[in-house]
Amino acid sequence: MKYRKLGARGPLVSTVGFGSWGISGRDWGRTDDESSLKALHTALDAGVNFIDTADVYGFGHSEELIRQVLEERSDRDKIVIATKAGNNFYPYIGQDLNLSPLNHDYSTNYLIYAAEQSLKRLNVEVLDILQLHSPDTEILEKDEPWLALEKLKKEGKIKHAGWSVQSFRESEQAYLLQRHHELIDVIQVRYNLLEREAEDILLPLADKYRTGVIVRIPLLFGLLTGKFSKETTFGENDHRRLNLSPEKLKSYLEEFEAYRPVFDKYSDYSPAQLSLRFCISHPACHVVIPSGKTPEQVRENVVASDIDLVDYDEYRVFEA
Repeated sequence: MKYRKLGARGPLVSTVGFGSWGISGRDWGRTDDESSLKALHTALDAGVNFIDTADVYGFGHSEELIRQVLEERSDRDKIVIATKAGNNFYPYIGQDLNLSPLNHDYSTNYLIYAAEQSLKRLNVEVLDILQLHSPDTEILEKDEPWLALEKLKKEGKIKHAGWSVQSFRESEQAYLLQRHHELIDVIQVRYNLLEREAEDILLPLADKYRTGVIVRIPLLFGLLTGKFSKETTFGENDHRRLNLSPEKLKSYLEEFEAYRPVFDKYSDYSPAQLSLRFCISHPACHVVIPSGKTPEQVRENVVASDIDLVDYDEYRVFEA
């Protein structure tokens, strides 16, 4: 496992992390907590030291699973946890909803309250990274979200302030990084082989300001594993039913075929491993956070950190 500093001010992290939305018990279909816990331990045993979560994942359940794993580890002080806030799910706790509602609340008071609840669920004294969870541009024009992060930093409740940039608005929201780069230590960006808008403006800015970059959705909800077809369907309680509709699935699969020569050339590795390698080959990106519901998936994912494509400019290998 290879490690990089997460930007100028961030911690040292494994280049392959663990994205924990998939183990939350909501939005991804049925999950098994025992398998999820084994997957987390497998990742940590393989050298992963970065776990990304959010308070809304499973209405706190993802954070609770991470707490359980931390309490079982002798190396917990070396593990970096990044969580997120800004979606008030508390009125819905106990309700059997198929897909998590997103009641946005980025007020200073709510964000501080949410951070305090995450501290309790994770059973930690300070959050390594707290990220604003994909707020609209209009929300970010207000002072309250930024004031909350400043206050939490000053009070010692968070070490680093982060911002999970809203999907498909990366270039549009890039100017906000210019405005707040002294406060924001880390950004999280939707970026993968088929969705590369962040390359235009946001990633170059992050590189300029030496902002840490976390890459989410690197496998495009599993499509880049190469295991989906046009006939693939998802259950009622699986968010991919919406995010990978039959029309989108067909379009993405056609784009995916353009990378077949790359997959064939480096056939010692799976499409998933090469797709993860693509993300961390970008000079501005520091850690990629694939989901792993099972130990087997985790073992496949972590290989990406040590892939050496030998080409002079590894990033250009993936120009379809």
